[in-house]
Amino acid sequence: MRERIAEVARNHHRSMNSEIIARLEQSLIQEGALGEELSMRLDSPELSLHERELLQRFRQLSHRQQNALVSLIAHDAEMAADAS
Repeated sequence: MRERIAEVARNHHRSMNSEIIARLEQSLIQEGALGEELSMRLDSPELSLHERELLQRFRQLSHRQQNALVSLIAHDAEMAADAS
């Protein structure tokens, strides 16, 4: 089982720990056992379809990938603000 988790984690560009946590979180969300806070945020009527998809994909990223994406977006926003 450890080898299989390691393989899946590599395919998702995650550490084994991140992969296990992501799988557990998804399982608990599907069972409704994680609580209302996460599912309500994703199902919020204030979110557009694109925002929901973005949030789902963001949550699937490793912590390192999430940080890199946030930094990239922040840098791009700063560049756009400086240009105007």
